[in-house]
Amino acid sequence: MSEHPDRSIWTEPENGRTIVRYIDQTRLPAGLEIGTLRSWEQAEEAIQTMQVRGAPLIGVTGAYGLCLAVQHDPSDAALAAAATRLRVARPTAVNLARDVDALAAELARLPDATRAAAAWTWSESLASHDIETNLEIGRHGLPLIEEAARSKPAGEPVRILTHCNAGALATVAGGTATSPINLAHDAGIPVHVWVSETRPRLQGAALTAWEMDGRGIPHAVIADGAGAHLMQRGEVDLVLVGTDRTTRIGDVCNKIGTYAKALAARANGVPFYAAVPSRSIDWSVRDGIAGIPIEERPPEELLEVQGSGSAVRIAPPGTSARNPAFDVTPAELVSGLITERGICEASEQGLLGLFPEAR
Repeated sequence: MSEHPDRSIWTEPENGRTIVRYIDQTRLPAGLEIGTLRSWEQAEEAIQTMQVRGAPLIGVTGAYGLCLAVQHDPSDAALAAAATRLRVARPTAVNLARDVDALAAELARLPDATRAAAAWTWSESLASHDIETNLEIGRHGLPLIEEAARSKPAGEPVRILTHCNAGALATVAGGTATSPINLAHDAGIPVHVWVSETRPRLQGAALTAWEMDGRGIPHAVIADGAGAHLMQRGEVDLVLVGTDRTTRIGDVCNKIGTYAKALAARANGVPFYAAVPSRSIDWSVRDGIAGIPIEERPPEELLEVQGSGSAVRIAPPGTSARNPAFDVTPAELVSGLITERGICEASEQGLLGLFPEAR
């Protein structure tokens, strides 16, 4: 296995059956460990414990979980039981429930004997589509970085602020918000990435920085609260974030802290773009604040710091915590949405212009 595998999740044969391998993201950056899924229950656990995370990736993982379920038992009862649990393993990202529901409906129409093979074929197609989508997002987002580079003195880097991890680890491969950055770097455009640490799970410091380091892209980790300071000082040219669910009017739900960065970007005249694969658009929701369920994670994630093999409490014993995992950035704060079909304004009109089939 190379230091940076080409995919975050993949399948392999084992004793006449198919298993799923994945990068265990809870082990990064200390070491690269490959996990194995042989049952849908293990897929559910990997999603809930964030061994795999990122909206596109957990959707594919959920689909693979259904594959494992019907490989073991293709009956209607087993299919329904696995789908019911997998689709709610994490509630905020739209991809998980959508992909699990779509595959379950497809399999329900088939005879038991053909379900396993059909499930693997469907899920591999889903994974391939994710990779292609991310590459197209990169191609459409690259001109934003090229334009910023033209406005700077020769050799001076375009300074891009990210939040959380919307890179290859959040997808099957390629990443969403980092895809344009990767293409810019590969094209020789100087870039420097401000990596917001992303408390409390530190997806920026642990995962995005790991990806940037692996590709040789200049970067620096910053405290979550430092993004606004850097924007105020003119040290950020562009903000690029991902999404776990975007509504039909362009509200962007992403990792907690994204909204604050959007407010700071607006106050300081910094363009703020979200990379939005169509699989992460929830056409059934208009108002993101009212309509998107926000996952509340265990308070221990805030009250403790996870060390090498043990956790250290950083708050007094009697202190409680509130730990929402996501927030919603209203469309009016978003400069544009980068999709696999192009860039549009963050509005219903803008999205329907690219995806007229959703009317």
